[in-house]
Amino acid sequence: MAVCKSVVLSIAPSVRIIDISHDIPRYNVRSGGLTLARAAQYLNPGVVLAVVDPGVGSSRRAVAVEVGEGESVLIGPDNGLLAPAVGLLGGARRVVELTNEEYRLSTPGSTFDGRDLFAPVAGHLAAGAPFEEFGPPISPDSLRPGIFPASRLADGSIEAEVLWVDRFGNVQLNVSPADLDPLGERVTLSFTDGLRAARRVTVYSDLATGDVGLLEDSYGLLAIALYKRSAADELSLAEADAVTISAASASGASQAVRLKGITPPRRITDKQGGKQ
Repeated sequence: MAVCKSVVLSIAPSVRIIDISHDIPRYNVRSGGLTLARAAQYLNPGVVLAVVDPGVGSSRRAVAVEVGEGESVLIGPDNGLLAPAVGLLGGARRVVELTNEEYRLSTPGSTFDGRDLFAPVAGHLAAGAPFEEFGPPISPDSLRPGIFPASRLADGSIEAEVLWVDRFGNVQLNVSPADLDPLGERVTLSFTDGLRAARRVTVYSDLATGDVGLLEDSYGLLAIALYKRSAADELSLAEADAVTISAASASGASQAVRLKGITPPRRITDKQGGKQ
């Protein structure tokens, strides 16, 4: 990304560049989209360049999306990467496809659009070039949606999915605190590696050694956590794993054991019916 920054600065030398993340797993558009969405509501107005682009050089479109009142523009591939952030910021105001060759570097190959296309467009936008100069307008409705799985209630249990594992091993689920209210303070978590009893807590230090907790994280969703230990490691959970949350029985509420050989919950499917 140093090269992309250099390209931007060669066009707009006075611009300030803030890094959001360079730790997205390779080819993982969903993780990139979630990272961008997490940051979007806290970013100052400006130009946002996002690149997780396994389809580079293909027929996938390159786009610039104007959001808010036109104060910010998101630039990147039209592969679902930008969609979660666009939605959180109130939807697209205008969209153009980046086809104007005047704003593309003349370089060999077609596998580095971050350097050759997105960075030049970002630099020129930051320097004051008109939004409509970069290519023809396209309908915001034609943008590829992001894949953000929704949890669902089935037979009194919540079928959830792991959205994110942070560097401390906390496991974020696609479940809001309000979704959990009908199940009570103590629940049972079912996942590929077994069952664990868990309880709702407010802060990590509410948990004793061996306890598994569910708490509201800094993004307003529920996360599975242990105190000063990695829940992801101890429970063998990773991004996109299925987790079922059920009300704990009187006997099961006091147990905190891992049971082997249990049939894992079904994979959550997205709205288009594809498996995650």
